[in-house]
Amino acid sequence: MSLVEATSSSKAQQFIDQELQYSAHNYHPLPVVLERGQGVYLWDVDGKRYYDFLSGYSAVNQGHCHPRIVGALVEQAQKLTLTSRAFHSDQLGEYAQYITGYFGYDKVLPMNSGVEAVETALKLARRWGYDKKGIAANRAKIVTVTGNFHGRTLNVVSFSTDPSSRDGFGPFMPGYEVIPYNDLTALKTALEDPNIAGFLVEPIQGEAGVYVPDEGYLAKAYALCQQANVLFIGDEIQTGLARTGKMLACDHEGVRPDILILGKALSGGTLPISAVLADDDVMLCIRPGEHGSTYGGNPLACKVAIASLEVIKEEKLAERSAELGEYFRDGLRALNHPHIKEVRGKGLLNAIVIDHENPEAAWELCLVLKDHGLLAKPTHGDKIRFAPPLVVSREQLDECIGIIEASLETLK
Repeated sequence: MSLVEATSSSKAQQFIDQELQYSAHNYHPLPVVLERGQGVYLWDVDGKRYYDFLSGYSAVNQGHCHPRIVGALVEQAQKLTLTSRAFHSDQLGEYAQYITGYFGYDKVLPMNSGVEAVETALKLARRWGYDKKGIAANRAKIVTVTGNFHGRTLNVVSFSTDPSSRDGFGPFMPGYEVIPYNDLTALKTALEDPNIAGFLVEPIQGEAGVYVPDEGYLAKAYALCQQANVLFIGDEIQTGLARTGKMLACDHEGVRPDILILGKALSGGTLPISAVLADDDVMLCIRPGEHGSTYGGNPLACKVAIASLEVIKEEKLAERSAELGEYFRDGLRALNHPHIKEVRGKGLLNAIVIDHENPEAAWELCLVLKDHGLLAKPTHGDKIRFAPPLVVSREQLDECIGIIEASLETLK
């Protein structure tokens, strides 16, 4: 009997079997089948309640099914959902004005998925390199870093250092130089190449296990880019929108990316919405017909994104994340557990590194956490990310720390 079969009810197993038979096997989910969510909680098909400590990889910062966001979704869905960009809508201009004012940029280019926004930012940087920096045709390069995760398109995995994302999918796109993350000396050397158009970086590497760089890394990296006339491209898809205790993780060091990439919580988890923000000097390098998306900037997305951003500010989610994240990390460290090698994070984007002779210990611990009513997922083998919706309370975090402590006992 498989692990999935051993830990799932017969009702849940029917859904799992159906998915395994008819859906591609490109994910390895925990054996739980969810049907409802509200706030910090999820319920499975058997009615069991769980704390959600993944938050859709930080897409659900505002909590599941936030009434304000769902209300905007329903209201707009009954009026107009899609026009394509062949025509104007009454929502896009309002949204564009709102989000550019919110983050302080001249222009926004709306897209759908996170990786679409990354691809858009890379195209912008290359075009800017040719039009404004004067790089010779087809010579522009982008500097990226080890441990990065920006999605899984063929172009993006061309500069991935994760074998599971990359192996077996070549040949790869040229034009990228990969340097170590959190290494300013390597960045300074790379930027000596006059063909570098942009530096693409996550302020905190989420998929790498919540790897927080040294204090000052972002500010110094930005300064190096400025000196070399290179665009600093901040991928805030997972770290942005209050997750780390500031509206953007770059805000911790006063860095304003030349190109800002947003996604995930831009919709509060209701539908795919992403955005690329930049000033006119960069954004207007792309002209009509050179880039687009059928669904990008659709009226439904525009209405939902405004509501999602309003909730973040009105409910002071960045402030909550900063305060409760520190409280949560202090609680985990106070456990002083022999199998927790490290507690790391910022705001409510956190992770523990498991120290155990069993290489599957993190996965097995997540199964135990599930049984105790908390959903989390390991990443890169020995790390477990803990990222609850930002609406979580101190009392709920206390309960969750207790669940984590009890579950850790199984590793002994």
